[in-house]
Amino acid sequence: MLRVHRPSDHDRARPARRAELHGERAPSTATRGRAAVAGLLCAAAVASLAGCGSSHKATSADDPSRLTPASAALYAGAVVRPEGELKSAAQAAGQALTHQADPYTRLLELLRTPGSPPLDYASEVAPWLGPQAATFATSLQGASALVAPLEQLLLGASPTTGAFPFSANGLQGAILLSTTDAGKAGAFLHTRARLAGAHATSYRGVAFEANSGGVAFGLVDDFAVIGSLAGMQGVIDTSLGDPALAHSASYERLLSVAPSSALAHVYSNPSALVGGASSGPSAPAGLLAVLAGARAVNVSLVPSASSIALDADALTQAKAAPAAGGLLESSAQGAQALDELPGDSWLAIGLGNVGPSLTGDVRGLTAALGALGGGSGESQGISIKGLLEGIIAPLKVLGGQGNEARRAYQSWMGSAGIFASGTGLVELRAAVTINSNDPALSRAAVAKVGEALEAKGGSVGPTSIPGTDAAIQVRVPGLPVELAIANGKAANGQTKFVIGLAEASVTAALRPASTLSSAATRSNASAMLGEGIQPSVIINFQTLLSLLEGFGLNEDPAISRFLPLMRASTTLAGGAKQLDGEVQRLRLVLGLAPAG
Repeated sequence: MLRVHRPSDHDRARPARRAELHGERAPSTATRGRAAVAGLLCAAAVASLAGCGSSHKATSADDPSRLTPASAALYAGAVVRPEGELKSAAQAAGQALTHQADPYTRLLELLRTPGSPPLDYASEVAPWLGPQAATFATSLQGASALVAPLEQLLLGASPTTGAFPFSANGLQGAILLSTTDAGKAGAFLHTRARLAGAHATSYRGVAFEANSGGVAFGLVDDFAVIGSLAGMQGVIDTSLGDPALAHSASYERLLSVAPSSALAHVYSNPSALVGGASSGPSAPAGLLAVLAGARAVNVSLVPSASSIALDADALTQAKAAPAAGGLLESSAQGAQALDELPGDSWLAIGLGNVGPSLTGDVRGLTAALGALGGGSGESQGISIKGLLEGIIAPLKVLGGQGNEARRAYQSWMGSAGIFASGTGLVELRAAVTINSNDPALSRAAVAKVGEALEAKGGSVGPTSIPGTDAAIQVRVPGLPVELAIANGKAANGQTKFVIGLAEASVTAALRPASTLSSAATRSNASAMLGEGIQPSVIINFQTLLSLLEGFGLNEDPAISRFLPLMRASTTLAGGAKQLDGEVQRLRLVLGLAPAG
């Protein structure tokens, strides 16, 4: 059995190479995007054993965050031996989402280290597994190694050989499992270590095992730890007194307001690795940035028989600081922007004041788009990624950096909306609308955006759209239809800058037959969210699937692997609220179709 041995004062000295353990080199924007995907999937991964065995009462000693380095940029924790209603809800939600009778056991494969045969939960893990588990990353380099096996497992496929994500050349971090029987846990770890070709070693007086590939196994303060060598060393450092995530001010504050019924949660701190905001590729990006922008965020997963809720809580940005961006920046303004969108929209997103945060928001969208992988589809016909890149192209211009971009574009921007309506290819309407606080500047921006897109290879020409004072049509790579970019007055008198799929989409944005403010879909979304939260996000997955099939995009590799999960979902509703003076919450509720 491998246990912690308390070191001498000399052993407690911090190694000179400590910087290597925390990945000082800032990750690329694309890597942060893939890491965000990994973080969200981790919440399901560490909950993989939920409902698989008997329950155990959790105590503070079972909390893996007390052994997680405070410098961790990404952390996902879960209750893996839930009780009562939480256990029932986890099982029901898993069955509805995957249509599998035992939806969690296949995720046990994530503990399968190099050289290990398939694991048997009842005989090998259940005898020692405690109530909580977690995984963390000290460096986001190599995060794609975690994304692939998680996607495969969650979508019903078996992971490929050698899929264990933590290693010397892979993801830096570890999996921590609380234990009820340290002896049995130590025996399990020793067996896995021997199969992986590991040898006995130590760090700061603590014994563990590691193989030549940098995969480490050990028992630290009665936690079974499996991860990269750097991850193991980080856990040991924390156990010996280095700052722990559990006592980080932002983590503690966000956990204090997290829902008590959460099965799992993901915490991300974009500034953990770079020591604060910066420009360039180290700026926050990816899906978590889309939710919370530059702020530390904790996303809690709350299951029920008919839905899965994600509560994303973030610390309120200081008034003197630049806007953090993300959907959490929306709140009341975002809900109002959604209310102004066409009443027949099956996809609707309302955003608050986008001017100060658009640059970061576009960066986050681009990084999240990178998680789809593959090319843009320019040489292979229509693709999901190509479509999205084409739509984002004018937003990249509007979100440009520098004083000129801020004056010409962002200075006049107010709240914004994104919508799609129509149930077939002919009647499809989709647009991005931005409320203008300076009609003259937004009118001039139409031509400026056209010039910028033309310089990037787009084809631009004038057009005339009723109700607008400036309009162009643009063809960009990846899009099968022309974009219409226009500035005009909406029915309520508000000047709007619109980027739409063809002229009809601009007309629908400015003169909708009805608005979501009085639509049943909006009231239904409000009921789904509860707590008086007004919706700023609505998506109907059945209509989306129908259109994907109509376009033939259901075969696109970027989307086809997610179709089973989309078919198991009905709607997504989202909205933000201020919890108190320090914390904002964005709630996303995914409705689940009954398991058949």
